[in-house]
Amino acid sequence: MLSTRLTNARFLTMDPDHPVAHDLGIWQGRIVGLDEAVTSLPAREVIDLQGATVLPGFIDAHVHLAWTGFKQHTPSIAGRTRIDDVLAVVEEAVIRKGSPGAWVSIAGYDQRALGRHLTAAELDQVSHGHKLFVLHDSGHGCVVNSAVLDLLPADIPHDNGFLAEGAMGAARALRLPHSQEELAEAIGRAARACLAEGVTACAEAGIGGTLLGHSPVELGAYQLAGEKGLLPLRVQLMVSADRLHPVAAHTDDGIPLALDLGLRTGFGDDRLSVGALKVFTDGGMMARTAALSSPYEGLDGAGQLQDDPDVLADTIVAGHLAGWQLAVHAIGDRAADVALDALERAQRLRPRPGARHRIEHAGLIRPDQLPRCARLGVSAVVQPNFLRYFGDDYAAIMGEERAPWLYRGRAFLDHGITLVGSSDRPVTDGSPLRAVQFMVERASESGRVIGPDEGITVDEALHAYTVAGAFACHWEDRVGSLTAGKLADLVVLGDDPRRVDTSRIGDIEVVATYVDGRDTGKAAS
Repeated sequence: MLSTRLTNARFLTMDPDHPVAHDLGIWQGRIVGLDEAVTSLPAREVIDLQGATVLPGFIDAHVHLAWTGFKQHTPSIAGRTRIDDVLAVVEEAVIRKGSPGAWVSIAGYDQRALGRHLTAAELDQVSHGHKLFVLHDSGHGCVVNSAVLDLLPADIPHDNGFLAEGAMGAARALRLPHSQEELAEAIGRAARACLAEGVTACAEAGIGGTLLGHSPVELGAYQLAGEKGLLPLRVQLMVSADRLHPVAAHTDDGIPLALDLGLRTGFGDDRLSVGALKVFTDGGMMARTAALSSPYEGLDGAGQLQDDPDVLADTIVAGHLAGWQLAVHAIGDRAADVALDALERAQRLRPRPGARHRIEHAGLIRPDQLPRCARLGVSAVVQPNFLRYFGDDYAAIMGEERAPWLYRGRAFLDHGITLVGSSDRPVTDGSPLRAVQFMVERASESGRVIGPDEGITVDEALHAYTVAGAFACHWEDRVGSLTAGKLADLVVLGDDPRRVDTSRIGDIEVVATYVDGRDTGKAAS
């Protein structure tokens, strides 16, 4: 007997051996079979989906759940375009905080909306004895007041209170880490937001690190969230590379750096597991810290690497030698050069063709870098919604020649590079359907088409958020397609993305999201 049979639907399975089905059978959280294999079997529950379209649950291969959850409960200055209005919001948050000397966090900061960065002196006017930490929306910078600057070592660089990359990490380190209880609650809030958009599995892009980590015991917070029933989807955790340290392993192992006990990619179960090692090589385009091979259009700077190129390369190589899958953050083309050089050296030292190393973002990839990516077998984990929402700005700062290279689609596929969809939430909108729409039409919110030759088909875009996401996370034997034997993770849609006008894809209703064969909406009610 089946646990559940879903019937009267158009199942887009993403499985080439059985691409479309009308019935799907579930037993103990797994797909038993499709169509005639299950239609005549008795079931405890038969659910008529009334002609809906069903896809494998979307996989968001690059998210920040804890940050997303905290941001939901943090005072925000998003949308403000006048300095005075921003300062008024900050002052209101300070007054609500009460206790003098406490830290006050502010979200939603983006200097582009204001025309320039805030300054420490301006924040001092409204701080009332508190320590202010105003986080840039990119996660690659912050503005702090003098009370925070006074606590930092004298050699930490800043620009009138704006701290970028590692300097921001130094400011974050001054604060008491979040408790595991606080983290679990934030993770749960973000997880529910993912489910509402049809996401059934995701990869958390960097725990425990200086730049984006929230606690040195952050992995335990995810375990706690699972124990408390706050983790209703599958999560793979990338570990920040700055958690590695020298180990006295046997010389035959060839492991120079590792986590304690040799923990690495693959540890865990179907619900919570350790994924790739996250290595940051540069910053972000929003903050103008992505490392380019030539300056930003109209600006003097070309961004920055997170460290000396040799240090970054040694970290990448050490992670490879220790058996990790690598997720190398590289947004600018100069950063991509560093990543590709290091991955090439790593594979030469110890060939691991099945490592499935990843370039996170791959925001600006030159034509000459495409064959190298293909030769090394790396996946490109892109965020299409970056261009949907920030594309006008990104195209302007890249200039006419480089703009078509932004967050590519077609060129990756044509070179045989695995194209993986993701959101980087909460940096921008997490909706896979809106991202799929952009991948096809390549149009920003203003209607500007950016790199039209990089447009791909709807099927290819859906593949990036299902099959390719599973492949990038080493999950292809469990999720990514509606195939007998795989876990019953699926999303029920109000329309078929392949049949509606492209401009409507992002607005398709997510009717229900199933994980392990259970409707997560019903489970939460």
